[in-house]
Amino acid sequence: MASENHNKHYENFPVASLLLPRHLHEPIAAIYAFARSADDFADEGNLTTDERLALLRGYQRELSAITEDRPTTHPIFLRLRPIIAQYKLPLSLFHDLLDAFIQDITCNRYASYSELLDYCRRSANPVGRLLLHLFAEASEENALCSDAICSALQLINHWQDVGIDSHKGQAGRIYLPAEDMARFNVSTNDILRRITSADFSSLMRFEVDRARALMLQGAPLGRALSGRIGLEIRTIIHGGLRILEKIEAVNYDVFNHRPQLQTLDWPLIGWRALFEP
Repeated sequence: MASENHNKHYENFPVASLLLPRHLHEPIAAIYAFARSADDFADEGNLTTDERLALLRGYQRELSAITEDRPTTHPIFLRLRPIIAQYKLPLSLFHDLLDAFIQDITCNRYASYSELLDYCRRSANPVGRLLLHLFAEASEENALCSDAICSALQLINHWQDVGIDSHKGQAGRIYLPAEDMARFNVSTNDILRRITSADFSSLMRFEVDRARALMLQGAPLGRALSGRIGLEIRTIIHGGLRILEKIEAVNYDVFNHRPQLQTLDWPLIGWRALFEP
């Protein structure tokens, strides 16, 4: 992505990947343009809360126009509309994404892991389900595996960016569930002050282990889908798992060391995607 903290939700979006069939490049790019621009409204620049919400509600109106077979005027939706029709993409998935972006503006704390997973259900899982529709592989079993992968990727992005998120907005944004923070004796003030302690490391170890387990729960999808699409999914899975290894390698000190995939990581990820189960 363009900067270290820019559009973290879409770091693993397979935009025009060489692994994907050429005929899917434009549909995926159009969906990405929608998601990326909406995420910008929620998270980038110096807009006021009211301005951000107004832009996202404008997108909601454009989706409603498609539902009601009325004209759309925004370039993003003029590009997206024929793709929605061609691939019969559920509009509810686009609405879920917008709901999540609005939540990012209006909510900066999560009481429980179940609350956080509900956010992931709307912020991340729709992307995977839309891709399955493009692949013509949107069975319920595949969708459940995709949900696990996408939620895990979202969690991994959050755990990469605990420090960055803590400085967003006036009150900071904390995705670590309050119930988990209390369990490990980590306070909101500890996060806002970027304090790396033994308790914080224990909390992060717990979250990393849970994200890894969720990713592995969805991993069978990478072998269920054949050819280049399956390889793409496996590459995404192993990219996420590699970031978790990097969080562990810095002893969970994500305040001072934001783990990112580097050029030298890709041969290992590629080998794992090709040869590991």
